[in-house]
Amino acid sequence: MSSTATEQKTPRRTKRSKGSVDTLPSGALRVRVYAGTDKLTGRPNYLQETVPVGPDTERIADQVLRRLLTSVDEKRHPKTKATINQLLDEHFDQLDVARSTKIRLLRLAKTHIRPIIGAHQAEAMDAERWDRYYTELRRCRDHCVSPNFTQHRTTRRHTCDARCRPHECKGLDDWTIRKTHSLMSGAYKRAKRWEWVSVNFNDLAEAPAAPAPNPEPPSPEEAALLLNAAWKDIFFGTLVWTAFTTSPRRAEICGFRWKDFDRKRKVLSVRRNVVQDGKDLWVKLPKTSHRRNIALDDESVAVLVDYYEYCVAEAAKVDLAITDESYIFSLSPDGSTPYRPETLTQRYNRLADRLGINTTIRRVRHYSATELIIAGVDIRTVAGRLGHSGGGTTTLKVYAAWVSEADQRASKVLMEHVPLRPAGPQNSIERAKTAPQAPYEVIAAEIRHQIISGEFVDGNPAPTVKAIAASHNASTGTAHRALGLLRTWGLVSETSRGIRAKITYSTEPDGIEVKVSAQTSPAPTKNAENLALLDLRLLKDGAPLFSFSTAADPANPSHLQRLLIRAAKRQGIFPDDLDDLELEVRRAGDPTLLTTFLAC
Repeated sequence: MSSTATEQKTPRRTKRSKGSVDTLPSGALRVRVYAGTDKLTGRPNYLQETVPVGPDTERIADQVLRRLLTSVDEKRHPKTKATINQLLDEHFDQLDVARSTKIRLLRLAKTHIRPIIGAHQAEAMDAERWDRYYTELRRCRDHCVSPNFTQHRTTRRHTCDARCRPHECKGLDDWTIRKTHSLMSGAYKRAKRWEWVSVNFNDLAEAPAAPAPNPEPPSPEEAALLLNAAWKDIFFGTLVWTAFTTSPRRAEICGFRWKDFDRKRKVLSVRRNVVQDGKDLWVKLPKTSHRRNIALDDESVAVLVDYYEYCVAEAAKVDLAITDESYIFSLSPDGSTPYRPETLTQRYNRLADRLGINTTIRRVRHYSATELIIAGVDIRTVAGRLGHSGGGTTTLKVYAAWVSEADQRASKVLMEHVPLRPAGPQNSIERAKTAPQAPYEVIAAEIRHQIISGEFVDGNPAPTVKAIAASHNASTGTAHRALGLLRTWGLVSETSRGIRAKITYSTEPDGIEVKVSAQTSPAPTKNAENLALLDLRLLKDGAPLFSFSTAADPANPSHLQRLLIRAAKRQGIFPDDLDDLELEVRRAGDPTLLTTFLAC
């Protein structure tokens, strides 16, 4: 090997002030500046950048060197090369939050942060990398490399069943991604304050917007079903009743003790939460804003008093006693242990599934808030019962969407006091039969009347466009539109080459619309001259149900019988339930009552 080749592979170093520029074998320049001791490892800390080969490599290297030296002189450089994993470790050591909150954040970091970006240097995570990271979270919550694998129901040895199925990529929801962003944002703010990073690029990344509230409280009918089914067991019935009437959180209802129930003042106090993580269970004090006294109605007080007497009797059977420190809802005879929140959720969900109701225990709070708002209770009072801080600000943000449900109920109440609307056609096509407006509608309505009255007989040729235009002093276009409307009504057949359109009106009314097929229309009968355009109204127990117009013989009982039966079917009433129905018959446009036909 020649000496020239050996020299080309050996990096050359040029010392410049406090930094150095190394020439790499590829020809690129590596700029290094000494930046003191690494705060985390205690080793020398160097700032370095590589300038690729190009016509201005030397000039760019000088610029990079000056920039790095300036950042060191002004103490704007990172003091460590810590990774995301190291940053999270230090952040969790300093994080002062509730135990349950910290457990959730640790689980979030273990599942969705450390496996993906944990080994990356914290300083190197710029805004682009953060955006790509959040895109990956939206792609697949399992962070699969290849989606072609079977997702087993457990990691233990097992026999596969229907729960082991091909993997389907499903991204994290926006709330989880926002929690991830919030966790990393707090860690980077701490790192910036400690001078571990020079820039907090995490704040420049785009986190998903907060999802709009989508409340789905159970309806009053569903709430009644749930309560009735829960009362099969006095323990669970009392629990569900208390949840619906006091709207506590799941952890709060499990934390009620008998000393929190004041039957004289009719108050139930919220003073503690029961938190569960797997098999671990512990009690913690709620935030100051969550501690509250909830007023009880007389029935709720009676329910709790009866349940207390039941608990005392059950404890006495095993020589135990209920004290003020006993939990109200407990599987222990003496109430020494609280009811587990996860057990509450599972039992309530099984109850809802049996009843075919899509709801959860959390939506009980939604139900209570909805009913209070609909009843006109002020927001501050609703917020106080729910344990929301800010004087109702949180309540408005979360529960304002339920005003729409209140509006819907209000509209139903209002309609009970509003008179029925006048009978009329349901659309413009039907309206044109009795109340034409446009010129072509007026022409079509006149021809329709002529067809019904027998001037144009079924099966005979229909008037042509020219004849319609001449007889009504209208343009050809208006005549065309009039003839098209008659076809829509089923009174004139379609035309084809060499075949003229024909009248397709039958004397057999269909009860709602005049629709007749040219192929099946019978010849006119003797009673065709008795047909008239009628306004009909169907009533049940004297209350109007349905109004319509059609052609029929008002003196022919069989016509009116068929009209009544078909109108009843349109309202979902079957022939066996026609006893209370009657049909009012009037001539079209005439308010005078001709007859009232009773179902028989």
